[in-house]
Amino acid sequence: MKKFIISIIVLSTALTSCSTDLDINRDPDLLDPDKAPLSAQLPAGIAGLAGSEGASYAIIGGFWSQYWTQSNAANQYKDIDNYAVGTSDYNYAWDGMYDALGDIRNVKKRALAEGNWNYYLIATVLEVQGSQVLTDFYGSVPYTEANNQELLNPAFDSGEQIYDRMILDLNDALSRDLSTSAGSLPGADDFIFGGDMDNWTKFANTMKLKIYMRQTNSSRSAIADAGIVALMTSGVDFLDTDAAMTQFTDAINQSNPLFEYNNRRLNVATNLRMSTTMASFFADNADSRRGAYYGAGNALNQGDYANPVGSGTIAIVTLSATTPVFFMSEEESLFLQAEALERYGLGSGKALYDAAVAANFSRYGLSGASYVAAGGAYEYPSAGTFAQKLEAIITQKWVASFPGNGFEAFFESNRTGYPTKSSVPQSDAGYIPGQLAYSVNGSTGGLFPRRFAYPLTERNANTSAPNLIPITTPVWWDNN
Repeated sequence: MKKFIISIIVLSTALTSCSTDLDINRDPDLLDPDKAPLSAQLPAGIAGLAGSEGASYAIIGGFWSQYWTQSNAANQYKDIDNYAVGTSDYNYAWDGMYDALGDIRNVKKRALAEGNWNYYLIATVLEVQGSQVLTDFYGSVPYTEANNQELLNPAFDSGEQIYDRMILDLNDALSRDLSTSAGSLPGADDFIFGGDMDNWTKFANTMKLKIYMRQTNSSRSAIADAGIVALMTSGVDFLDTDAAMTQFTDAINQSNPLFEYNNRRLNVATNLRMSTTMASFFADNADSRRGAYYGAGNALNQGDYANPVGSGTIAIVTLSATTPVFFMSEEESLFLQAEALERYGLGSGKALYDAAVAANFSRYGLSGASYVAAGGAYEYPSAGTFAQKLEAIITQKWVASFPGNGFEAFFESNRTGYPTKSSVPQSDAGYIPGQLAYSVNGSTGGLFPRRFAYPLTERNANTSAPNLIPITTPVWWDNN
């Protein structure tokens, strides 16, 4: 499995175009990092991040955000669904992320030396985005010494150190005058914005907002408060489009990684089944997105893969070969801004919330207007408490993160407590639709996962690797 996943990362990288954006002529790992053009290394890094975030981490996030559950007619993902993942599982996701970050950090180093502030900004934002996913999953990870070939045992920075460093790095990149940038201009090699530096600046600003927001319930809430207020009142622009890799086609090694990994190429296409959690939420609100997320059929209670009912009666998760990999969606940006306004009394989040919900419905060719209208199922609680507003925002962010960004919904659930965790199993008549339920076959004594296990590959190779930490132990910002 590891070999195949890495091949997706490598083979899905555009270095010199043949017939499509994702065709290649050379393996990027065979290029001299000090001589290869930036336009060759950047797409390797982008595709590498997309390969790991959009496949393995998307699978894990989807289970732990309860978009799907393991099919009762297969067993590929039982270890994730029952919280039994260990240090020997999914090592290739970690390896793939750091392989991609190696390309990105080399672009950053080269761009700094050349005074190419365009590539420097792009590489910095990507370095931060990938590192944010890693530290939020694992806690302490290599950052300041990562991808340095002269260091065999890079230090693991604490999550707090990484968060501070990410803000400093973004501020540094944003401080550079792009009008004085030297060297080549990014273009088709920028799989995300095609060289549009205004969008990269907005993405950087929105990553800063996200990093501050994730600390709001931590012991460093004062840092978060000051950072968010300063950012929201500074007049900077935030992301108003998707930061996404969109070049996928329905062909081997050129499809969306989640589709490639699970749905058609490697595994049984019916492994992922509709979870009662999301299904009950949709049913309770007569949400038309249900038909876009899942095929026909019934739901399966989370983790109930030993249920003997016929597999044909359980709805299959709908995945597409051409779905983009979202490093940050328009909806996520809007929800972040809405929360910031409400959390700090800077204004009403209603317009941003409504726009985010509408954008997600529109993604599937649907209209969300009636849902956010007065009396609608998702009407914004303008007269409600902050807790009610936050629940509305985070719940809709949870829904909108389907299918590939479930790990972000998982992080946000750990930060805010939304969706609420059920005190009863889903088989109980008192179960409330849409609440997260402990897996029927859970292995952690009723405790939900809060992080992922450090990979054995890193523990064997790096003497600086920390001791094992149970997946039920919260990361530093998770005080919910």
